[in-house]
Amino acid sequence: MKSPGPIIVALDFDSRRAAEAVVDRLGDECRFYKVGLELLTAAGPDLVRHLVAQGHEVFLDLKLFEIPNSVSGAVRAAGALGASMVTVHSMGGTGIMAAAVAAARDFPRLRVLALTVVTSMTGTDLADIGVADPAGEQVLRLAGLARKAGCHGVIASPQETAQVRGLLGPDSLIVTPGVTLPGESRADHARPGTPRAAVAAGASHIVVGRSVTRAADPAAALRLVRTDAGL
Repeated sequence: MKSPGPIIVALDFDSRRAAEAVVDRLGDECRFYKVGLELLTAAGPDLVRHLVAQGHEVFLDLKLFEIPNSVSGAVRAAGALGASMVTVHSMGGTGIMAAAVAAARDFPRLRVLALTVVTSMTGTDLADIGVADPAGEQVLRLAGLARKAGCHGVIASPQETAQVRGLLGPDSLIVTPGVTLPGESRADHARPGTPRAAVAAGASHIVVGRSVTRAADPAAALRLVRTDAGL
């Protein structure tokens, strides 16, 4: 079986049937999938078990933001499902991030990633919630907190990846959503970047969604992503 590789395909669908259709069409081209709140709510945790049983890696994008006890329970549940990555919201502070990391220790394959600033947010959005600094500065602040809490890595847009890599060093995971092929619509992402730019900046993994999943030929589209990234 192939290594899962650094490209994660986001299964942003509202039904298990639609998600599995894309997985089937991608076949051996992809071994790493993101399951977010929409699909998890629609399809339930059995889909994650099914993907893992098929030999896939699963990035369970929960963006946990709760009291530490609840975060710990959710991380343990993610580990029991066989997920390889789970996200916790860094704006909850070091307490919930540290709780997530502690809960993940019982699952050696599970990595806790701290979401910094979602890729749809701008400086104006941050100002609305009382954060005066630009998005890039807030990302670096939160990445530092994540490192202090013991997280295995962070989620950051391609536009902050180089600075985050400089802060965290070579060993931390940096997973970049907001990745689109050259010339494509940025969709909901305010801080996007191409696969090539994200990898060159130091991303360990890139997340692609509609560029692949809505393509007429998802496998061919994924190959284009891989080529652009130089992988």
